[in-house]
Amino acid sequence: MRTVLITGASKGIGAATALAFAKEKAALLIHYSSDKAGAEKVATYARSLGATAETMHADLATLTGAQAFAKDIAGHKIDVLINNAGSLIGRHKLADMPSDHWEQTVMLNLSSVFYVAQAVVPHMIEQKQGWIVNVGSVAGRNGGGPGAFAYATCKGAVSALTKGMAKELAPQGIHVNCVAPGVIATNFHEVFSTPQMLESFKANTPAGRLGTSEETADVIAYLCSPQAAYIYGQTIEVNGGLYFA
Repeated sequence: MRTVLITGASKGIGAATALAFAKEKAALLIHYSSDKAGAEKVATYARSLGATAETMHADLATLTGAQAFAKDIAGHKIDVLINNAGSLIGRHKLADMPSDHWEQTVMLNLSSVFYVAQAVVPHMIEQKQGWIVNVGSVAGRNGGGPGAFAYATCKGAVSALTKGMAKELAPQGIHVNCVAPGVIATNFHEVFSTPQMLESFKANTPAGRLGTSEETADVIAYLCSPQAAYIYGQTIEVNGGLYFA
């Protein structure tokens, strides 16, 4: 039984990913920031599928929260890490972006990925096996939508971080890859995108629709499977043709 940590797993892609691993009867660590009820619901469903599940709280948008969480999980022997926690937080143009918005966006979407990965890697090195999937975004490829360049910058950096981690850790049996979702029908866009923006996204996506959390989760699970044994350091685009690498 593999122990799988998914950050930001109370809803959306994180929740779907937890349930994808629940099907293999994994031991799940379901992280959440504010939606405890959502995380508990995911955990309950996962248990019904035969998995074990524990919820864990941390505010990864703060240095104190990320470091405390890293210290906490260092006591767990984690086999699979899915760095999914992230948020646009808000839309700001360059000229009027508050400095605290920039700092919070970088902390949540980039720095926390580093801190969490750093905490789990020693066990993976010790057992000469592990899987890490960092969740990026099409925004990291195309600069993002209006007022989203701080988020886009972080997601572009996550792709570069993935490559560096893969080079360092592949010789020690650890697979590190990245999944970059396009516009996925989740609470994220309910909060940060208008109906008009979503219609525009659909119109510009060759597939003609938004993606689903389950479609993204399936790719994440695949990258942690024996079928992906020779894939390292890649950013897999899951975007319906919205962007071609």
